[in-house]
Amino acid sequence: MAKNQSEYLIKRNNNEYEVVIGLEVHAQVLSESKLFSSAPTKFGAEPNTQVSLVDAAFPGMLPVINEFCIKQAVKTGIGLNAKINKKSIFDRKNYFYADLPQGYQISQYKNPIVGEGSIVLDLTTGEKIVGIERLHLEQDAGKSIHDIDPQNTLVDLNRSGVALMEIVSKPDLRSLEEVNAYIKKIRSIMRYLGTCDGNMQEGSLRADVNVSVRKKGQKEFGTRCEIKNVNSIKFMQMAIDYEANRQVDVIEEGGTIDQETRLFDIKKNETRSMRSKEDAHDYRYFPDPDLLPLELSDKFINDLKKNIPELPDEKKKRFIEKFKLSPYEANILVSDIETSKYFEEVINKSDVKLSTNWITGELFALLNEKNLEISQSPITAKNLSKLINLIKDGTISGKIAKTVFEIMAEGDKDPQKIIEEKGLKQQSDPKELEKLIDKVVNDNQDKVKEYKSGKEKLFGFFVGQTMKVSGGKANPQLVNEILKKKLK
Repeated sequence: MAKNQSEYLIKRNNNEYEVVIGLEVHAQVLSESKLFSSAPTKFGAEPNTQVSLVDAAFPGMLPVINEFCIKQAVKTGIGLNAKINKKSIFDRKNYFYADLPQGYQISQYKNPIVGEGSIVLDLTTGEKIVGIERLHLEQDAGKSIHDIDPQNTLVDLNRSGVALMEIVSKPDLRSLEEVNAYIKKIRSIMRYLGTCDGNMQEGSLRADVNVSVRKKGQKEFGTRCEIKNVNSIKFMQMAIDYEANRQVDVIEEGGTIDQETRLFDIKKNETRSMRSKEDAHDYRYFPDPDLLPLELSDKFINDLKKNIPELPDEKKKRFIEKFKLSPYEANILVSDIETSKYFEEVINKSDVKLSTNWITGELFALLNEKNLEISQSPITAKNLSKLINLIKDGTISGKIAKTVFEIMAEGDKDPQKIIEEKGLKQQSDPKELEKLIDKVVNDNQDKVKEYKSGKEKLFGFFVGQTMKVSGGKANPQLVNEILKKKLK
């Protein structure tokens, strides 16, 4: 198998196969109540404690559309550079399962709330535009629980009726790297908009993965298989890798690919057949008789557009132009809304270049080590800004700053107080530094002769010795200046 940043090909015998991927992302709408009822949506509540009569499908209970969920879907559509449909229709998608009390799911089929759009992926090889087919609203089903009672399956309806946005990509993805970038970009946009928290551990973002293969150069798509409900990027990549290789093996052995729905077994790292893939007619879609067509006015859409915040692509452009960041640095800093907020708070009163280096270096390393989000950082933006200013004005050196940073990480202490308490202030008095340098020079006359005879690399030796004598507190810039004069 050949895998690099530009292509993802599977080699068998003398053939090369291209992998074609499309994603159906299911994003839970960030809302305090459900799509058609006022029941709460808080994660982790006791089973069946957040269920209205509508969610439980009691006879005579009618759905009432949640206007806030509609606004969230439209905002997401705007963020995806997509067409907002002024008229959309809610349909009944009919299937029978224990955690679907109505016997149907209220969804959208031919007339979704959001039409075609696109997003830009930032890849190692450059940018790539991926098309969005549609975004439609639908209600989530409940949850079947199989591991509490060995004899029975239990049902929790807390999730029943929760608003989902299903974002369907075009089959434009071609590699595992692109899948990674796509999910992260979709999640980033929704977090900026405040329409979905993107928490994959809690199930508020998951995806159905469509995979097919075709010989390199072939224009027609192969038969696709859908892998249901994958809830992490890593598992998506593992499932795609397995499924694509499975399909190639079938074709190479002279078989044909059956269109089907498959599940990904995390423990065995394999996909397995779940059922033959249903077509739309299998679900007997028809407009929900209890819900009128949804009609949006120009004013409704334009009012939402006016309040759309600065999104990742716009912020990236501004960071590059205003702060002279590299595209790589800007990508990192805009990838998450909390990171961009933290960065802008730090640079508000401190040097941009130093701030960028410390955030993407020491701070990210700390957060990674402790497995924390930047919103959970033990060091506030305010105190990191103070630390950077102390480096900039020469109060402490970069080396001492790392020691101070480590102490700050223990409880977000003020760096100025740490420096005073630990006696870490940088020595910047020229007269005092001259005394230290004179001692170093006098103690190393043999090295002085070698330096003056042409071994200029020995200059670093004198700097190092001076720093050692000062306990690392000497101002490196002043040390360099004084040494140059002394060693002439």
